[in-house]
Amino acid sequence: MEAVEGLSKDFIRGADVSSLLELEASGVTYYDFDGNEQDMMKTLADNGFNYIRARVWNDPFDADGNGYGGGNNDFGAAMELGRRATQHGMKLLVNFHYSDFWADPGKQQAPKAWEGMSLEDKEEALFQYTKHSLKTMFAAGIDVGMVQIGNETTTGLSGETSWPNICRLLAAGARAAREAAAEAKLDLLIAIHLTNPESHNFTQTARLLEVNGVDYDVFATSYYPFWHGTLENLSQKLGEVAERFGKKVMVAETAYAYSYEDFDGHGNTIGEGAVFEKMYPLTVQGQARAVSEVVRAVASLGGAGIGVFYWEPGWIPVPGDSWEARSALWERHGSGWASSFAAAYDPHDAGVWYGGSACDNQALFDADGRPLESLKVFGYCYTGAVTERRLDEVADALISVRLRNRIILPETVTATYNDGMTESVAVVWEQADLDAISNSPVGVYTVKGTAQGLAVTCRIRMEEENYLENHSFEDEDRSMWRLDNIGDTEQLRYQEKATDAYSGLYSLHFWDSSYVEFTVEQTVTGLRPGVYSFAISLQGGDTVNAEMYIYARADGVEYRADTDVGGWVNWRYPTIDRIETESGDITVGVYVKSDGGWGTMDDFLLCPVE
Repeated sequence: MEAVEGLSKDFIRGADVSSLLELEASGVTYYDFDGNEQDMMKTLADNGFNYIRARVWNDPFDADGNGYGGGNNDFGAAMELGRRATQHGMKLLVNFHYSDFWADPGKQQAPKAWEGMSLEDKEEALFQYTKHSLKTMFAAGIDVGMVQIGNETTTGLSGETSWPNICRLLAAGARAAREAAAEAKLDLLIAIHLTNPESHNFTQTARLLEVNGVDYDVFATSYYPFWHGTLENLSQKLGEVAERFGKKVMVAETAYAYSYEDFDGHGNTIGEGAVFEKMYPLTVQGQARAVSEVVRAVASLGGAGIGVFYWEPGWIPVPGDSWEARSALWERHGSGWASSFAAAYDPHDAGVWYGGSACDNQALFDADGRPLESLKVFGYCYTGAVTERRLDEVADALISVRLRNRIILPETVTATYNDGMTESVAVVWEQADLDAISNSPVGVYTVKGTAQGLAVTCRIRMEEENYLENHSFEDEDRSMWRLDNIGDTEQLRYQEKATDAYSGLYSLHFWDSSYVEFTVEQTVTGLRPGVYSFAISLQGGDTVNAEMYIYARADGVEYRADTDVGGWVNWRYPTIDRIETESGDITVGVYVKSDGGWGTMDDFLLCPVE
């Protein structure tokens, strides 16, 4: 990789290590590059990191003292992480969530102790909590360089969802940080943290912060390459805030996977079967490139771009020869993303999906705690690194075939080299694999092959016949779809975002904070008389008093199947099994009404049954 031009020696090269203490309590061991057991903090410091980020939850424990997991990151944990960061010459970013557990765009729940408070009382509680916490850290000699007021506050903060209320809480936290720093005669940066640069209007938010008198220094965002759009968009969005509002900007969270493998038995957010946009190979080299290019994008903004934090580089599997053995450690020490005890506070997410790490393949250490070469990336951003050009990855192929159609496999696949260059290379497929599936029913099948001496796989999705035009919204001409925005839904559009689509890049997206009502439908004519079925793929969340169903009309008869939404990528597949037609004309569609909420729908299917 090439050195990042003009990178300041003070550029923040950070790591969020919030789960470290509970991982260590669970028996996780880390090593240096010579194979010696070593404090992970020292390994980070030795390889160019100069900042540590630690999240703070007010009270991540149930009434019996059982931890919610995710590191059980109360203030005491942040204090210990801060002491160790200071010991190794690194500064601390204190990341106040103002919640008892994870805070992100999907949930901004108030701490248990603040539930039912008026806005004024909550404002005062947040102010006192922040000031007392920081004063305690300062008195302990912890080198706090930055304070983050809230975590990914794009949609709310501590139970508040309107921006005037969010800003009052942000302003209270910022005021507390200013006063604590002034009393201790310390310089301190105050950061506000957003996310979703691919879709969120950062300048609008910065304007709201300004109008509502929020005092802060750094406008920060999360940026995960597989979810959050292009680097060009990231630089543009942060650059506009820096130029128009005079703020410093940074990436408070980033990460990338180096493998598809799941090392602890708890499914990963990025891996086989996951929906994500693969911008780099899932290799150690690809991981290093991903981080270096985020650094390059932020550094391109000159003095305004002050740093990048890698999220949880040490969150690797806890010891254990079975899922049950590891699960016992996750429950006892809180070293998984959530324990079953979190259900008391977060029943709909943690209470259902609790378990281990969903990002162990995004760590900068392997599953045994040995550092990957990508850990050196922050140092290489200054010096560059030269190595022999070699093949890094050969991409697998994916094709879709309708039943009873001929299967034509690609003649070439894309090969990526360690310098980031790609080439199309010839592939030889196993004919026996192809012959075995030629008359197969609906399902997903694989054919093995080789390219440049490396194994490659073609996944073949055998699909039903589908009589709907542009059934997945991938084609630009969508005139065959009738979209009726009955409730003047704020966002109702065909969205290009692979992570929100069931297949391809596009889906039909809706969002509104207060009211959603719309239909989308298509009429198909000239069908053979017979029986048909209709189905869609649907995901979403945050709906209230919702009414959702798919419908079909044929020969004067209306059919309907109710549905709902259950969270991000928790897809629903409502189906109408029998639609009878003699005329050959069928109209199919979806109706959605709710007091707010969001979702996407994709892959509409109208196929013959008889």
